[in-house]
Amino acid sequence: MKVIKQVLRSDTVRTGLCWLGAQYIRLVYLTSRWTVLNSESPGRFWKENKPFILCLWHGRMLMFPCAWHRRKPIYMLASSHRDGQIISKTVGHLGIHTITGSTTRGGTQAVREMLGKLKDDQCIGITPDGPGGPRMRASDGVVALARLSGVPVIPASCNTRRRRILSSWDRFLVAWPFNRGVFVWGEPIYVDRRANKAERERCRVRIENTLNDLTHQADRYFAHPEIQPENVELSREST
Repeated sequence: MKVIKQVLRSDTVRTGLCWLGAQYIRLVYLTSRWTVLNSESPGRFWKENKPFILCLWHGRMLMFPCAWHRRKPIYMLASSHRDGQIISKTVGHLGIHTITGSTTRGGTQAVREMLGKLKDDQCIGITPDGPGGPRMRASDGVVALARLSGVPVIPASCNTRRRRILSSWDRFLVAWPFNRGVFVWGEPIYVDRRANKAERERCRVRIENTLNDLTHQADRYFAHPEIQPENVELSREST
């Protein structure tokens, strides 16, 4: 294990692994049949060149670069942690730009950068339960970004028939090649610029519930057991 950790500290090794990861994602996508549900939701914004905030759970992010419109730039928020940078470099090979930082943990600069992109009619992508959970529980950072920018949140999820769910905190979904898959898009969710604290919390809960509903819908599409959100109360009791 120590040897593996030492090898992964090498920039050259990590760069190679990120390239391989991107090729694997391409392989899965190209050898599988995909269904897209409610594609009209993001399609309206792409057609009119209007920005929105893509919102998906951390555990369902592997295949989503392939669901994105190839000619529409998007900037995904990535953690400054090593794992976040690996993800950043991997999706970079797939044409996805990244912004390093956080919406809640001292991420003022990242928030400013994202607001600037949205003002320039560029789209932003966020995993509101990342980088470390609780799983499938939305932080209030995405609500703050939507309120400050006036840009809607469009939630989304995905699933594949043949998959492996890792035992990681986010129950990360790894899809196999030669497969069937589904991308599920939700409707836009707006946050009023004048929303008070209670209204912002209602928006946060709505985003969280919608994301979970879409994820459960994607799981049921292939008759898989539904991945459940982390029990926040139990999580608090264990800390």
